[in-house]
Amino acid sequence: MNVEQETPLNLAQTRARIDAIDREIQQLIAERARWAQQVGKAKGELKAAVDYYRPEREAQVLRMVVDRNAGPLSNEEMVRLFREIMSACLAQQEPLKIGFLGPEGTFSQQAVLKHFGHSIQGLPLATIDEVFQEVAAGNADFGVVPIENSSEGTVNSSLDLFVTSPLKICGEIELRVHQHLLARTARLEDIERVYSHPQSLGQCKAWLRANLPKAERIPVSSNAEAARRARNADDAAAIAGESAAHVYGLKVLAREIEDRPDNTTRFFVIGRELFPASGHDKTSLLMSVKDKPGALYELLTPFADQGLSMTKIESRPARTGKWEYVFFVEIEGHVEDARVSAAIELAGARAAEVKVLGSYPVALL
Repeated sequence: MNVEQETPLNLAQTRARIDAIDREIQQLIAERARWAQQVGKAKGELKAAVDYYRPEREAQVLRMVVDRNAGPLSNEEMVRLFREIMSACLAQQEPLKIGFLGPEGTFSQQAVLKHFGHSIQGLPLATIDEVFQEVAAGNADFGVVPIENSSEGTVNSSLDLFVTSPLKICGEIELRVHQHLLARTARLEDIERVYSHPQSLGQCKAWLRANLPKAERIPVSSNAEAARRARNADDAAAIAGESAAHVYGLKVLAREIEDRPDNTTRFFVIGRELFPASGHDKTSLLMSVKDKPGALYELLTPFADQGLSMTKIESRPARTGKWEYVFFVEIEGHVEDARVSAAIELAGARAAEVKVLGSYPVALL
């Protein structure tokens, strides 16, 4: 209905119309939840929550939300609303258990909520290694781990774990990151040391040089841990997200101190199995080359021959011998796609190893 073309209503009539729309929305959400229950019954009453979750289906639904959106709400807002509806409907069976780098108030937790909604059971863990362990053991259905930042590059502690882990990449999340300076004191001149995760310290190094040149910079395991430490002293501060200020009772001394305005962190969703194609996917591979001239060129040639776009390549120590390396490669497409599977097969004949780490929907927003 085009509101602008209607006869203008007074305030009471406008509110009455909003109330009527709210009732319709609530009825439709309830109906959707009942149909979600039917999906659960079709799959079997004894299945766990993880068996109902289909990341490729959620990606398809959210893309349709964006395609239908004509405003006035932004695509981001519409996706967030539908994500929460899907999260609540799924939790009727049992909330998903999602492991992430804790404690409460980290950017990893924000990424969890952005991707899975609030109707989940979050499991804050002390290290990224523990996230992998809990998912592999089945104590968490999925995990969310940071993989790279737009200004500071790859999170090597996450990437290296894929060398030996049996887990698969099931999704990716892009989180726009705003870094804030948090402290007990309200005076910037009182700050003598700044705690934060090494990545966050790197993202704010120019601001720190300009505004706190004499303050000691102390790296810690997470930004939430930085906030926890900063709450115990008037001469300490933390670089973290605003949610950490609320959790740990700190003041925001300075907002958005990241050096780049487009500062974004990318996360992987990790799980125990591969999922079908969503129609707009990426595939991540781990490859090792035979020690001979032109080996890497030969390894990558099949992907070019199949017309596949490579979005990332990075080398890491293989841990099998001195000066031996593995390559992490991302390509467009799903492992079920004919061109992708053909390229992987050809590369496998030329490589020491080709391991499919995952095929997953491209981050929507």
